[in-house]
Amino acid sequence: MINTILYPEKSKWEDLCTRPSLKNNSINAIVSDIIDRVRNEGDKALFYYTELFDKVNLTNLKVTETELNESKNSVSDELKKAIAVAKSNIEKFHSNQITEDAPIETSTGVKCWKQSVPIEKVGLYVPGGSAPLFSTVLMLGIPAKIAGCKEIIICTPADKNGNIHPVILYTANLLGITDIFKIGGAQAIAAMAFGTKTIPKVYKIFGPGNQYVTKAKEFVMQEGTAIDMPAGPSEVLVIADSNANPQFIAADLLSQAEHGVDSQVVMLTDSEDLTKTVSASLEAQLKELPREQIAAKSLDNSMMIVLNSLDDCMEFSNMYAPEHLVINTANYSELSKKIMNAGSVFLGNFSCESAGDYASGTNHTLPTNGFAKSYSGVSTNSFCKTISFQEITCEGLIELGPTIEIMAEAENLTAHKNAISIRLKSLQND
Repeated sequence: MINTILYPEKSKWEDLCTRPSLKNNSINAIVSDIIDRVRNEGDKALFYYTELFDKVNLTNLKVTETELNESKNSVSDELKKAIAVAKSNIEKFHSNQITEDAPIETSTGVKCWKQSVPIEKVGLYVPGGSAPLFSTVLMLGIPAKIAGCKEIIICTPADKNGNIHPVILYTANLLGITDIFKIGGAQAIAAMAFGTKTIPKVYKIFGPGNQYVTKAKEFVMQEGTAIDMPAGPSEVLVIADSNANPQFIAADLLSQAEHGVDSQVVMLTDSEDLTKTVSASLEAQLKELPREQIAAKSLDNSMMIVLNSLDDCMEFSNMYAPEHLVINTANYSELSKKIMNAGSVFLGNFSCESAGDYASGTNHTLPTNGFAKSYSGVSTNSFCKTISFQEITCEGLIELGPTIEIMAEAENLTAHKNAISIRLKSLQND
């Protein structure tokens, strides 16, 4: 069960912010071998690892049109309606992120601007092992479509019968994404990074995953394939005061604990009594979960910490930099102004983290493991790159040119200076 820590000294906070990890010292070597084999053997390696890890002997890696069409009949009308609502909200939020910058004249005759251009080829990784995360299809596919990416592919693991869960296929097809491949794990990341006979090479890879997927993303990034962020096991940090509903708090903690045994959930409070009522509620709710064993192991890695004040809770939270931050206090508006590091924030008694996971509109692909200190969550802009432009008239060059000549000469870059000088001389001759 979850650990309770009372009033730890600040000198101990950094250690408490360390995330749990799988005790597997060979993860680097395992992932490196997988990447090398996929790069060298292509589809052959993908079939091999799919049989080894997913226990399925595939004859074809790509989802067929028939499988896509049949998925429509396997999803209930109720779920289809729920997906439609979520899709609409996510589209509204992410469409609002498209902005155009007007050109600015930095000096006379010198005009500069930038233009957002979609990344042509992107790969979306959708976890599908213990739970069919069709919501990830929405969270990645919608901004990719809004951004205007020309080629969008999905990799997601098949079940032991060689099938992708129909709700994942239905959701992808709803978005107009039909290039879907039955591979998961580090081998899927390698396939998208380097390309195989069946899997197209992409320019940027998106999506959450376990520590093997995360490590594979780190490796391929070093070799030139961009990734969204270093995203590992899910996590939530809840800040609560004595007025918070312990059942609500327990439910928020368990909603992340059930993701995986390496997930971590944290509650910060200034009330010792709250830790007792939340613990009791955790125990009661845990027994009702189908994924009880997974959530229970996650709670073993988790903690409730009592600090002297809510201000201390905010200071600890900024050091922890949580993927999800829930502030369930009477003064949440005031505390929210002190947030420096968090992936996505949920304010008030009724803003549960599950809303952001599914249907409020914000994206649920977020930085974990403290990377919220330097990374943002996925947005429409994540699927674009910005190109800067400049246009200089002859009048602009006459005014700015001498400045550039002086700077280039100071750096001993004569050719740089000459690019200006030759032009200025031609203008004098004219």
